[in-house]
Parts: sequence; structure tokens; C-alpha cells
Amino acid sequence: MIGLLLLNQIAQLFLCIFLGWLSVKCRLLRSEDSRVLSLVTLYLVTPCLIVGAFQIECTPDMLRGLGLSLGAAVLIHALLFLMTWICRRPLHLNAVEQASVIYSNAGNLIIPIVTAILGKEWIIFTSMFIIVQLPLLWSHCRFLLSGEGGFSWKKVLLNVNILSILVGAALFFLGIPLPGVVTGAMDSMSAMIGPLSMIVAGMLMGGIDLKHIFTLPSIWKVAALRLVVFPLALLAVLKFSGLAALAPDGETILLISFLAASTPAASTVTQMAQVYGPDGTYAGAINVATTLLCIITMPVVITLYQM
Repeated sequence: MIGLLLLNQIAQLFLCIFLGWLSVKCRLLRSEDSRVLSLVTLYLVTPCLIVGAFQIECTPDMLRGLGLSLGAAVLIHALLFLMTWICRRPLHLNAVEQASVIYSNAGNLIIPIVTAILGKEWIIFTSMFIIVQLPLLWSHCRFLLSGEGGFSWKKVLLNVNILSILVGAALFFLGIPLPGVVTGAMDSMSAMIGPLSMIVAGMLMGGIDLKHIFTLPSIWKVAALRLVVFPLALLAVLKFSGLAALAPDGETILLISFLAASTPAASTVTQMAQVYGPDGTYAGAINVATTLLCIITMPVVITLYQM
């Protein structure tokens, strides 16, 4: 059932992608205009959604669920690192390809999907995945793409997602409810997350030669690992590990973690590749290809998870 709901929701989101692409192709907008919508989504809509998700009662069951979600995120990233290390030499994966198969687009795509198919009350569990992934992006991923050591705490702590999580968590643990008029406004803003994110993706695709992207043989290799091979391996571990019994609604919580790990390559990898390395265009091509292909792969792997 969730697989069908996911297929329906992804199809709706991809219609939004098509509208964004069409607006560029019809020259109503330029691909560069997507920056304005990106800023609105990043700095207004997403924080409202994350902080609003923490406006629930702090109970022992909820704390166990958050602990399970955090543990699953750590386990998933450890397995992704291990599988990438095993595949690196046999498949001749370069730095951009390694980063693309390890890091998923958990923030931009999974939040609107979880909101649509499960409800906004489940968004709190996506935060645990983000908490684990962001420090790795600004340490391991940055080193992988640039060869420069060091760790940027500033980049992590000043990330708008992390700031939103910290604010939401403070309100959650202190038991401070926001006024109804505030939560109402936040709910209205949160409802825009899916359409805005996908329209931005479509506008960016409008400025790219999609036919050329899919003629690159290496794109299919990376897409297969990110969307099929690695998710199936993670499915086996999560489904048969018995972890779901550690918290109430454990199966749904692990499903959210699995969804986050099954999304396309992280858009942050593209941004970092543009800043730190010469392969920004290739990283962007991987992001676009995996985003388009996930409309097929995500419902399939989630249906397998539900069996």
C-alpha cells in the first residue's frame, strides 16, 4: 500500500518537475531564476516544516523512536561507506561517483514525500538522518572532492536544517508549545515544500541537455548503485535485523530511514563538486539522472520492503 502511495506521490512531484522544466523551455523563466525559489524553500519553508514537526509531546515512546531513528541512520551510513569501499576499485569509482552513491538527497526530497504519504508528524524522524549526514558531508565528502583535510563546524552548525532541528528540539524537550497562530502559519508554509522543491529541480533540468546525460555509460553505473544495489542491501539488513522491535512503530520509523537512503544523489555533492573540484557538471548530471530514475526505483524497493 505504501509503495502505491509513494508511486502516486512521486508522480505528482514529477508533474511539478515537468512544470518547472516547461516554464524554462517555453522561456517564461530562466534556469537561473530557480535560485529565488531555492532560497524561499531553504530558508522559509523547510525550517517551518522541521520546527513544526517537533511540536509534539515528549514521551518515553517518542524518545525510543528517535533513538531507533538515530541508530538506523548511523548504521545505514556505516554500511554505505563499507559498500562503497568494496566497490571502489572493481568499478573504478572516482571521487564524485563515490560521494554520489554514499550521500542521498534526504533533505530536499524525503521531507515532502514523508509529509505526503505518512503525515507531518513523522518528519521528526527524518531529522535524525539529517543530523548524521550533514557532518559527514562537511568532513568526509568535502575531503573526498577537494583533497583538503579539516572539518568545518561552522558549515554544520550554521546549516539552516541543523539550526531548525536545534530550535525544534529545544522546544520539544522543554515542552514549550508555540501559539496556534504561529503553528497555523507554519503549517501553511510547510504545505509548499513538495511543489516548490520539484519546480526548482525542473527549472534546473530545463538548462541541461538530458539526452546527453543518459548517453554517459558511467551515469548508469552510479544510478544502479545509488538507487538499486545499495538500497536492496540496506533493505535486507533493516528488514531482518530485528531493530523494528526496539521502539513502538519501529517498522514505520525504519521505513523512513530506508526512504532517506533510497533517494537520488545529494544535491549538496553537486554544489561541493562545483566549489572544490573540476567535476561539478558531471556531479550535476548524476543528480539529474538519479532524480529522474527514482520515480521507478523508489516505489519498487519500498514495495519489496513492505513484503
